[in-house]
Amino acid sequence: MTSPTRPIALALLTTALVAVAAGGASAARPSAPSGPPNPAQFSTTIDNPYLPFVPGTRMVYREHGADGRGREVVKVTHRTKTIQGVETVVVRDRAYSGGELAEDTRDWYAQDRQGNVWYFGENTKEYENGKVVSTEGSWKAGVDGAQAGIVMEAHPKVGDTYSQEDAPGVAEDMATVLSLDASRTVPYGTFDNLLKTRDFSPLEPSVVERKFYAAGIGSVLEKTVKGPRERVVLVRVVRP
Repeated sequence: MTSPTRPIALALLTTALVAVAAGGASAARPSAPSGPPNPAQFSTTIDNPYLPFVPGTRMVYREHGADGRGREVVKVTHRTKTIQGVETVVVRDRAYSGGELAEDTRDWYAQDRQGNVWYFGENTKEYENGKVVSTEGSWKAGVDGAQAGIVMEAHPKVGDTYSQEDAPGVAEDMATVLSLDASRTVPYGTFDNLLKTRDFSPLEPSVVERKFYAAGIGSVLEKTVKGPRERVVLVRVVRP
C-alpha cells in the first residue's frame, strides 16, 4: 500500500505482511505476485465505503502548502482503461496553483470481489505556463516490473499495513491504518468514525502524511506530519 481478516486472496496479486522488530515498529513488505491479474476477479463498480468511485462524482479540495494555496478537483469519469486485461475506472485529478493548471493526472482503479480497491497506475503531467514539463511519477501495472497495489482495503483493521503502489523506483507508496474512529472538521462538514492512515514511501523517507476517509465520501483531509507543510481539505462534493 494482509492479515487473515482481510480477504485479498487473489492468487495473482497478494500482499504479505512481514513484521520486523525495529524499535517496536512493524513494517510490511509486498511479496512477489505469482502472475498477471485475473480479470474475472475485478469490477469497475467501486463501492468500497471508504473510497466509493461513482462515475460523474466531482470532489473539490482546497490546498494549503509552503508555496501558498491551491485547488484540487477530482472527477470520477465514465471512461475506462484496460490494464493487464482488467477494466479499470479512470479518475481524473487536476491541481491548480494561482488559477493555473499545475498537474493533470489520470488514475486507474478497479475493485475486487471482496471489496478491496486496487490501484493500477497513473498517467501524470506537470505543467508550467501551460506546457508539460514533467511526467515523473507515471506508472502502469505490468510495465517495467510494476504491479497493482491496494489503495483501500475492504475491511481495514488498526495496524494493517499495505502497499498502495508497487512501481520499483518510481512509486512505492504505503499506508498503515491508525484508527477507525477519528474525528475532524473540514469546510465540507464535521465527521466522526473516520478511517485514519499513516502514509509513507521508502522513496521519500523524509515525508509522512496522515489521511482521513469518511464512509460514503472518501478522502476528506490529507496533511503532512513530517516534511514540507501541506494540508488538503474537502470543500465540496458534486454527485451525479
